[in-house]
Formats: sequence, structure tokens, C-alpha cells
Amino acid sequence: MGCSLSAEAPDRRPEQEEEEDAVPVSLSAESREAIRSSWKEIQEDISRVGVIMFVRLFETHPECKDAFFAFRDLNDVNALRASKELKAHGLRIMYIIEKTVARIDQDDRLDQLILDLGRKHYQYKALPKYYDLMGEEFIQAIHPVLQERWTSDLEEAWKTLFLYITRTMKKGYQQAQRSHSSS
Repeated sequence: MGCSLSAEAPDRRPEQEEEEDAVPVSLSAESREAIRSSWKEIQEDISRVGVIMFVRLFETHPECKDAFFAFRDLNDVNALRASKELKAHGLRIMYIIEKTVARIDQDDRLDQLILDLGRKHYQYKALPKYYDLMGEEFIQAIHPVLQERWTSDLEEAWKTLFLYITRTMKKGYQQAQRSHSSS
């Protein structure tokens, strides 16, 4: 499909990022293994990491809350943390990450999973401009969980995986958008 994690990634300028067509991302075998082994630790605190990720997202980028009907009116951090809807959505995101990690060596299946996710986000009207922010907040949320084993290489591996996820989601979103426009 062209989105796979196994190819080398070319240098890109910001103006090229508008059309995310078949942009490969490179992830070494060592990085894949680091992601798999660190994910085992993250899973032990999966629900909390999902909530922390969203609370941080809404604290640092409050405009993102408008994209989430169920908790857009929750302005208090404690209310956000206690929200069953937020916890449920955080878990859904974490399960997508879990599937991504499970398919990290199966490029075609992984591409399909993330492209489908991007297409669904078009249906939800979840704008691509927010996708990159999730990766940043995920990294911040897992750092304390993995504190003892945290290295710059592990951080770079997760950042690279999220770069792949966001680029591929954007491609899926664009496919759905084009399909909707032509029908």
C-alpha cells in the first residue's frame, strides 16, 4: 500500500504534508521490539494512560474538546478525569494502539487497520489537524509509566510509530473525502 513501516522515509517539507500520499516511515527491528516490550508495561495501566492522554490533550489544546460531543462541556479537570465517556474513549484509542503493536510486523494488515481508522474519522468529522496532537500526548502519558526504562531511542520509536499512524490516518481520511466528493 505504500504506508508500511519498513521503507525508508524521505525528507519532507511542511508544505508537502497537505497531501499524505504513500509516505513511508522507517522503523527498525530494534525499535519494533522496544515498542512491543514497552507496550507490555503500558498495558498494566492502560485505562489510566488513556485518561491522562486525553486530559493532557484538552489542557494543552482546549479547542480539541469541540470535536468530542460527549465531553465538550466538561471544563473541570476533575470532571474530565471522572468522566465515564472519556475513560471509554481513552480505552478505544488504547485498543487501537494495542492492535497496531500486534500488527507491527504485518504491513498490509496494519495499513488496512489505520486507513480504515482514518476513513471512520472522516465520518465522525474528526479533522486531521488534531491527529498529530494525540501522538504527542500519548508520549507524555507513557513516559512516567516507563520511567525506569525510558530512553531517547524508545521515545523516538514511539514517535516514529505515531508518525506512521497519523500519516496513514490522514491518507484514509483523504480517501473517504474524495470518495464522498465523487459520489
